Amino acid sequence: MFENIYKGKRVLITGHTGFKGSWLCSWLLDLGATIAGYSVDIPTEPSHFHTLGLSDKIEHFNGDVRIKNTLQKVINQFCPDIVFHLAAQSIVRKSYENPVLTLETNSIGTLNLLDCLQNQPSVIATVLITSDKCYENVEWLWGYRENDRLGGKDPYSASKACAEIISKVYMESFYDEKGPALATARAGNVIGGGDWALDRIVPDCIRAWSKKEEVVIRNPKATRPWQHVLEPLSGYLVLGQKLLQGNLEVRNQSFNFGPPATVNQSVDGLISEMAQYWSGSKWKFENDANSGKPESALLKLNCDKAIHMLKWGPVLDFPETIRMTGEWYQTFYSEKSPSIEAFTRKQIQEYVKSATQKNLSWIK
Repeated sequence: MFENIYKGKRVLITGHTGFKGSWLCSWLLDLGATIAGYSVDIPTEPSHFHTLGLSDKIEHFNGDVRIKNTLQKVINQFCPDIVFHLAAQSIVRKSYENPVLTLETNSIGTLNLLDCLQNQPSVIATVLITSDKCYENVEWLWGYRENDRLGGKDPYSASKACAEIISKVYMESFYDEKGPALATARAGNVIGGGDWALDRIVPDCIRAWSKKEEVVIRNPKATRPWQHVLEPLSGYLVLGQKLLQGNLEVRNQSFNFGPPATVNQSVDGLISEMAQYWSGSKWKFENDANSGKPESALLKLNCDKAIHMLKWGPVLDFPETIRMTGEWYQTFYSEKSPSIEAFTRKQIQEYVKSATQKNLSWIK
């Protein structure tokens, strides 16, 4: 898998205690990597990171990406071969409440990492994860491409656009021909087991339904390119593979990772599908949907570049995405459930099997 490129590699993951970061740690451990993680805290309780017992399986560093000296010390100490930068304040509505934290973490944190990497010769490649919300969203019907205009009307989206611009500056000014190979990855609206973040649709539902409460839903007609967490992670790993192998075509590039445009579903549709996996689930719609914190109603990505240049492609359709998500939470809350760590690894294996059946190139 991924041409066995990660076996024995030293991998640093910033934001490793988060939802996507913990899934990435689990997958890379299966691939034989040696992992260190750098995060400011454990962002939720429950925590997927704790549930998987990852603190005993990787080197775990507490640190804030806004503090450059601390980040530099960890990079110098661990000497990674590749870095996956996921550390972020990732909630749109929270960015309205604390715009300074959001902009500093997502923009200055990226700047600090890029500057630190100039001083660490061990690093061969770096994948910088931003967001699909880095685009200036004009609510059009077709998918955004990597060369479309960046921007953002809310602090979170603006912070991710800034991170992309900062990354481009370093790619062209400092890493054009020397230093680590860089690329940015844009994905969003990721769902899956182990997400307990506030103000995200699936964990909001699970929190309410696990207590037999009614969940309040805002923006039911908003559509998103929902995808299972393993979909963008497979993209990040393919991109990292190409960078480690010295592929000049993908160096200093940006890539979208998302489902086919036909998979876009409304919030209402997502809730209806999720409810099938939770008996007695109830929900209602909020009258003041935005509460002074507007979010985009329509968002799509065009992933042709990743499909053609990386030979990447999505694996799961929408019902499969919902099934895997629902079954993970069913397992977590079941008194007779198997180990959630074992079930997480089982879902990774199931995803890999589906990719094998689709004959995707990264499976080799």
